[in-house]
Amino acid sequence: MPKSKRNRAVTLSKTKKKGKEHKENIVNSIRECAEKYSSAYVFSFENMRNLKFKEFRDQLKSSSRFFLGSNKVMQVALGRSDSDEIRPGLHKISKLVRGDSGLCFTNLSKEEVQRLFNEYEEHDFARTGTTATEKVELQEGPLDQFTHEMEPFLRKQGMPVRLNRGVVELVSDFVVCEAGRPLSPEAARILRLLGKKMATFRLHLICRWSPDEFEIYREGLEESDIESS
Repeated sequence: MPKSKRNRAVTLSKTKKKGKEHKENIVNSIRECAEKYSSAYVFSFENMRNLKFKEFRDQLKSSSRFFLGSNKVMQVALGRSDSDEIRPGLHKISKLVRGDSGLCFTNLSKEEVQRLFNEYEEHDFARTGTTATEKVELQEGPLDQFTHEMEPFLRKQGMPVRLNRGVVELVSDFVVCEAGRPLSPEAARILRLLGKKMATFRLHLICRWSPDEFEIYREGLEESDIESS
């Protein structure tokens, strides 16, 4: 027993060390990018899809570098005030790294960055807990899109179905989801089976920094709000 406790202590120690090294690497990488690239942006995201974001990031890898992860680590890297910022004015964007957000360092023109972010959206199946964008109701009668083998699975999702001569049939109208309400696990599964995509992965620019300019894109946010936060 004592031996296993010692081993566990070593493992935990190594984990903490690796975690600290990882954070330091991110901080150093962000600071290098602040020196290397001509501008930096804070962006927010909704309905994040990792694979889609990787595709977007890879599309811009020759001109840009992205960071997602701990907001606190990104803030520390940039500097939280004018006394510890790594370049003049960077503490302003540091204060806007909040919630679901990330950093983009780039050499692209601001017009090109705005176009890429504003045009970007990817539709996908909604996950459990996502707010339904519309009401989906199935009418009583045959469900020709489903094979007879799927009848037990559909019943498990709460659908009032039966087999009628080998055809899946809905014995009464069934509401899959209501607009504005969070999706249950069953509703999310049914929507996927129906091929109905309710989630849209989007990226929104919050602000832009360059050595001689600072711009805010988010409506209702002023520079004075940042300085006082």
